[in-house]
Amino acid sequence: MTELTRDIIIQRLKNLGVDMNGAIEALKNPSMTMPLRTLSNAYFDEKDRLIKLGDKTQTRTFFNVGQAKKFMQTSLVAAGIKQLLEQNKPAISTRQLYYILKHTIEGSKENTFDDQKTETDPVIEDVEVTIDVLREQLGLEATPDGVIAGPLVYEDMKTNDIINCAKLGSAGAAIPPNTENHVVNFKECSADYILVVEKFAVWNLLNQERYWKKNNCLLMTGKGQASRSARRLLARISKELKIPVYIFTDMDAYGYYIYSVYKQGSINLAFFSEKAGCPDAKYIGLKTKDIKRFDIPKTNWIEMNDLDYKRIKEIQNYDWFKNKAWQAELKALKDFKYKVESDSLVSKSIDFTSKVYLPTIIDNKDFIV
Repeated sequence: MTELTRDIIIQRLKNLGVDMNGAIEALKNPSMTMPLRTLSNAYFDEKDRLIKLGDKTQTRTFFNVGQAKKFMQTSLVAAGIKQLLEQNKPAISTRQLYYILKHTIEGSKENTFDDQKTETDPVIEDVEVTIDVLREQLGLEATPDGVIAGPLVYEDMKTNDIINCAKLGSAGAAIPPNTENHVVNFKECSADYILVVEKFAVWNLLNQERYWKKNNCLLMTGKGQASRSARRLLARISKELKIPVYIFTDMDAYGYYIYSVYKQGSINLAFFSEKAGCPDAKYIGLKTKDIKRFDIPKTNWIEMNDLDYKRIKEIQNYDWFKNKAWQAELKALKDFKYKVESDSLVSKSIDFTSKVYLPTIIDNKDFIV
């Protein structure tokens, strides 16, 4: 497999422009073809247990009223990234690229971009799949959103600093924006497993209680739906350090889906799943049977609404939720008619999660996989 050097990546970007220029010179409609990043082109690879991108493509053309602006934006993003790589500057954030490329088109009142989340970020992902290069290799980094604590030591290759995730106090170690091995170099890890919790509030309480020290584990949160860097770090820890991955989320369809993104990847970023998925991750709760088992009071139950039922129906139809255990859990959740947040376990006692719930589930291997 060819090593993706900076020069190779620049050449792939340059080829996009060469193809467009050739079409213009031939008086043809400039176009670019890229993989389709939708549910219809994502599939579950049962052998690898990951969501992957299919072979369907879409063509974006300039002489098309519905596509002209997106075509222009894609060209601008590709050209902007190429220029930054050629200058060999430090990596910038996707937000900063948005501002570099955002301007009012001369002779009009139209801006090149009006919104980062709905315009720039999706186009960056389109460029990634078009030239088959990850964003982290394009000199772009999103704002990280996640923390980790526990017996892990790594070297930050950008600064040559040694980061000890057990020595950073109540704040823990922020997950870097780029967690590839040329940036995060693992040095030591003595943890027996890594526990990933959905919510920062739950992570914060467990960290204050030094759950990771008492149970010899790593403790991580992506603060809800995890960013790419958090997912990639988790995948690297799972594969390279070879320790089990346990996921702890709310008992609702959204929590279950967060688990599945850590495990199998996501539909929108299916091209990233092989680098960011943890096929062996195990779901440890909350689960519907836990409500009765641990006597969770009804005052903690939240009645589900129409959106909750709709989401349950959606994920019931995903191939990666089709196994018997998950179909039974989703049906049980629908029949139960309530959702329960992981935060609410404090109503039993402040240390109930760390001293009762988690040890019981992990010791008894009461997982869903």
